[in-house]
Amino acid sequence: MIVACSTLCFGSMTLDNALRRMRELHFAKVDLAIHAVGPHLTPAEVCGELQRVMQKLKTSAITFAAFHIETDPFDGPEVRDQLKAISRLARLMAVPILTVPAATIETELTEEVARLNDWNKIVMADGLILTVETRQGTHASTVEGCLNLCKAVPGLALTFDPSHFMNLPETATDSLYPHIRHVRLRDSGKKPHEFQMRVGQGEIEYSRIYGLLERQKYERAMTVDMRDVPDSAFPVEPEVRKLKFLLESMQ
Repeated sequence: MIVACSTLCFGSMTLDNALRRMRELHFAKVDLAIHAVGPHLTPAEVCGELQRVMQKLKTSAITFAAFHIETDPFDGPEVRDQLKAISRLARLMAVPILTVPAATIETELTEEVARLNDWNKIVMADGLILTVETRQGTHASTVEGCLNLCKAVPGLALTFDPSHFMNLPETATDSLYPHIRHVRLRDSGKKPHEFQMRVGQGEIEYSRIYGLLERQKYERAMTVDMRDVPDSAFPVEPEVRKLKFLLESMQ
């Protein structure tokens, strides 16, 4: 498996500096956040200046495991055009995975399935894999919800983030592993304020996750996703390094 790093680990830096820092830390690959509201690249930028963005990313001298997409608005013709542009960029740069959030649970399931079917066709036309990330408050916030989406949208897969399942029994998410094509990791506890903790102080069972992925012959990325946010209770970069070394030690 490959140990990658999310650009959100260095959200206080410019994108150029974040990519440079990940290269200095010898990460094999990067999970690039393309967020409408975020510190780095936006979907509108990719859609409007695809060639410039591609050249910028190519000059970073680092490879990308996945693109992590969040748009605003959530859906619509403009967003569809942005997804097409990002998918084309991913194809041109040999990035296999595009990750999007599932809709919130207030959205009708039939409406969400229709959206994901449409988006999946766009992404599959470029030979890529569309994944939805496991996230609280969405249609991918429960094991049943994740499995239902994968069943209803042929070819759809999961980006697995175990921090969103901390209050479930240890074996509850085992049925998701055949559908996982990307993984994001940080240390977390079970209380709401413990979503992101110093490495070793939380309850994430990294070795168990690694073992279950190995059983599925998973050979893609395990992404370090310690978020560099203004209200962080501790410096993030030392924890990024610790989690990188921990994941590499299991290889």
